[in-house]
Amino acid sequence: MTKTTKPNTAQSDDRIITEDEIRAMGEGDYMNAAQLAFFKNRLQELERELLKNAGETTEHLRETVLVPDPADRATIEEEHALELRTRDRERKLLKKVQQSIQSIDGGEYGWCEETGEPIGIPRLIARPTATLSLEAQQRRELKQKLYGD
Repeated sequence: MTKTTKPNTAQSDDRIITEDEIRAMGEGDYMNAAQLAFFKNRLQELERELLKNAGETTEHLRETVLVPDPADRATIEEEHALELRTRDRERKLLKKVQQSIQSIDGGEYGWCEETGEPIGIPRLIARPTATLSLEAQQRRELKQKLYGD
């Protein structure tokens, strides 16, 4: 199968298929309308969760607590720093999630950016923001390890 294969429009109802149903589909069904709807739904749920976490962090950081003990103040500051680092990673993930949703809308989702081959359902289920096939990702990581960034 190549990238030029048109998506199959099986399942015309609005029901989102399950992960088991997606895994049971054949190679000819790769990135059909039902699978695209499944991944778009999963990505939109992840996007909502990330945005909710960001809002909670903003509210949490606005709650300033004046603590006279320097050790307690340091602990609070360290917790805030950890929370901000976590949100920074989530911000980067949010960008990837939004790019993945755009690639679904553009008809590019599920195909390796380097080779044009299918990324594969199991990899997309595990990491819905994947843009490279497993082999292409392994090659990229090996190059980074050997030659650095």
